Amino acid sequence: MKSIIKILLFHIVVIVLAGCSKSFLDRPPLSQISADNFYQSTSDLRLATAALYAGSPWGDWNYSCYLPVGDVLSGNLAVGYWGDAVQLNTFSVTGLNAIMVSNWKSMYNIIAHCNVTINAIKQKAPDSISAANKNAAVAEARFIRGFAYYNLAVHWGAVPVIEDNSQLVISPLVNRIKTEDVYRFVINDLKFAAQYLPSADVAGRVTTWSAQGMLGKVYLTVAGLNRSGTRDQALLDSARKYAGNVCKNSGLSLLRNYADLFKTQFNDNPESLFALQWAPGGAWLEGNMLQIYSPGGAEISANGQAGWFNIRPTVDLFKGYTSKDSVRRKATFMLKGDYYPELNAAGGGYQFTGDCGLKKHIIGTNKDNNAPTMTLSSSTEHNALLRLADVYLVYAEALLGNNASTSDADALLYFNKVRERAGMHPAPRIDADSVLMERRIELAAEGQYWTDLVRLSYYNPSKAVGKLNGEARVTFTYANGVVTPADPYGVITPATARSFFFPIPSSEVTANPKLLEPPVAYY
Repeated sequence: MKSIIKILLFHIVVIVLAGCSKSFLDRPPLSQISADNFYQSTSDLRLATAALYAGSPWGDWNYSCYLPVGDVLSGNLAVGYWGDAVQLNTFSVTGLNAIMVSNWKSMYNIIAHCNVTINAIKQKAPDSISAANKNAAVAEARFIRGFAYYNLAVHWGAVPVIEDNSQLVISPLVNRIKTEDVYRFVINDLKFAAQYLPSADVAGRVTTWSAQGMLGKVYLTVAGLNRSGTRDQALLDSARKYAGNVCKNSGLSLLRNYADLFKTQFNDNPESLFALQWAPGGAWLEGNMLQIYSPGGAEISANGQAGWFNIRPTVDLFKGYTSKDSVRRKATFMLKGDYYPELNAAGGGYQFTGDCGLKKHIIGTNKDNNAPTMTLSSSTEHNALLRLADVYLVYAEALLGNNASTSDADALLYFNKVRERAGMHPAPRIDADSVLMERRIELAAEGQYWTDLVRLSYYNPSKAVGKLNGEARVTFTYANGVVTPADPYGVITPATARSFFFPIPSSEVTANPKLLEPPVAYY
């Protein structure tokens, strides 16, 4: 009974925090948290950190931002009948854009959850819990907080950094922090996580390899932040160090079948370094809602309700796949005539009759997934936000560095591991364009391509802008193997260097005018 009370207490805390609705300046009501009665054992700490992997902040972000920002804004996907998504497709995002606001709000709510957890462990966990277990729990929360701040830095650059939300009671108006200091904060969180997380844990929890993989990615991003036209070699070396350590020393390997990565029976496979931990059932915006983007009908829906946002690949993404790259294409999006035995398996499988539509994250019915309580808004897919293949390509790019091209043995080894898993011929050399394209195809519909373009914009903005303006950002019809571009969902305005930064949400500026002031140093 005592443990059940503790579980209920913690979930009440999570619900209270998730109720912070309009601004990251909403203060978590710490006076309502009985931390003295909760953080009393290692199992309590494990329960506290487990709650950080899902819940309403992640649910809102996963549904509203994961694909719209990462793949619609970048030109991989397009969706109509949703004005905010059309703004992303047409480079006309305003301070009222609900997708952009959800991104900001969700990340700061996640950060608030992490802050409360970190500070409660430090202040309330008794000495009877070992320092190693306390540090490991704090490290989990700092990994997730670092991930959230990385997301904010990529999309806004200079943003407020909050470590203790209770301090906002004293000083509720805060400045934005310089972009380089936000990234430094991210790196400090991830370094702590890399030091204190275990090398192995139960499936679904982050490890030191998760943190080192993210460090490689962050260092690769920051390497171009000086905007000098080349990337900082010392930071590239750091990216190479951390990503290379994962590649060479983690003992992890790629899942053999690419399509299996997106099937629920392979949730939390060893290639998954950080994944959201979804459960079936639950309220609206509290679960994995990605099946709402399904292009099919009730026969491949969780419980008889068809998806309603038929998000579709663009002509530009389609052109990125060679004829040989059929494994990844078919696992990423459907074309007319494609057959999927794992969807509607009890009914003999599913043959797609539309023109084109999303396949990744579309996992089928309750029976397909042995999940009787799964609903359209609570998919059981644990979608990965960091995969080993991502880290392999980060390592290859870090080794390429500022060179025009390279045939470095390690760069080719890990770059080609990704290609060969997809049935592609190994590359004899790589350059910046081939790495970017490989990342685009390997990670399409996983929310990654916009981050890759932002990274490029730091040190080569004209090339990044040119890529956006050269895209065919429209979807298509498909018949007899012929692709016919469809009409655009709106007037696509030319991208500029400013297109790589979201506006600060208008509601946040109203609540805190200091957000319009020049950013300040944090360190």
